[in-house]
Amino acid sequence: MNIFDFHKTIVQSSADSLKKLSVFNPFTIHKKGTRTKALFALAAVCFLWGTTWIASKEGVRHMPALQLAGIRQLIAGLIYVAFFLYKGAPLPKGREWIPVLVLCFLNFIMSNGLSTWGVKYISAGLGAIMGAIFPLWIVIIGLFSSSEKIPTKAIIGLLLGFAGVCVIFFDHMMDFMNPEFRLGIILSLIATWTWAFATIYTKKQAASFNPYFSLGLQMLISGILLLLFTKTGSQIMVSDGQGGTQSLIPYIPFTSIPWESWAAIGYLVLFGSLTAFVCYLYALQNLPTGQASIYAYINPMVAVFFGWLLFNEKVNIYITIGGLVTLLGVYLVNKAFKAAVPPPEQPETEGM
Repeated sequence: MNIFDFHKTIVQSSADSLKKLSVFNPFTIHKKGTRTKALFALAAVCFLWGTTWIASKEGVRHMPALQLAGIRQLIAGLIYVAFFLYKGAPLPKGREWIPVLVLCFLNFIMSNGLSTWGVKYISAGLGAIMGAIFPLWIVIIGLFSSSEKIPTKAIIGLLLGFAGVCVIFFDHMMDFMNPEFRLGIILSLIATWTWAFATIYTKKQAASFNPYFSLGLQMLISGILLLLFTKTGSQIMVSDGQGGTQSLIPYIPFTSIPWESWAAIGYLVLFGSLTAFVCYLYALQNLPTGQASIYAYINPMVAVFFGWLLFNEKVNIYITIGGLVTLLGVYLVNKAFKAAVPPPEQPETEGM
């Protein structure tokens, strides 16, 4: 899920880039902390970014998903942009806006928006597992678009990852008869594809502008655009297939948003986009990069567990084995790219 959700960027080697980008980092803690505190911070990251999927699931049960994503990103973006402006950071100039706008569209409008929409129709745990497989798409894109040799370990990880997904989907064969479930899977797949393309685009960009400020601007702009899109789409009426009409895009007045959704949005902003990100940076500064990156493999497990605990989502041998095999495949892909590809210059965001 992921954070931003601050929620996800890149292969796990992005942790190295965050350390190199400390000059941009507004939350750099100059006094080194203890290993115990860093481990506690890492545990908080695993829990908070894992539970963002749960908060999103709860929120979209009571309001339109794209509207929820827009409000969440608008509030979080306002906080980050206000912070940087208060610190006197300059706005992007000229061509510096291009990667901000491209990543705004790929990372937040498409990936975060569609993954939030997807969990309206599928379980939070399944959404989290699917959100974790985006490195597998990077390998596939590389097979067709890159002249460089794909590492053998990445190919093995790709095969394992998709084998795990097949095991999970085997248990959901009957669910595919439900059009809403199919829609949720399609939305989640598109979300992981756009995240993969955003990852590849990010790696090709030079860090000419503060990437942390850029992240805040991406959230702010995407939040505004998503809310405009949902508001405008709600005024376009289409047939409901039963002789009546309905809005093309669901939207409800802000005064009609129930407290459950506001609570979910508050959790996503305060804990998913702010607290977890600061904890992640603290863990990076005080733990080895590889150790700080394990959150990516724990987040889906957290989402699956709390989905079962709070929403009575199905957990059985297929989901357990399939999920573990999928995450093993993702781990191998990340390991291969960590050794073969220079780290990208874009801050990590959450899994959701």
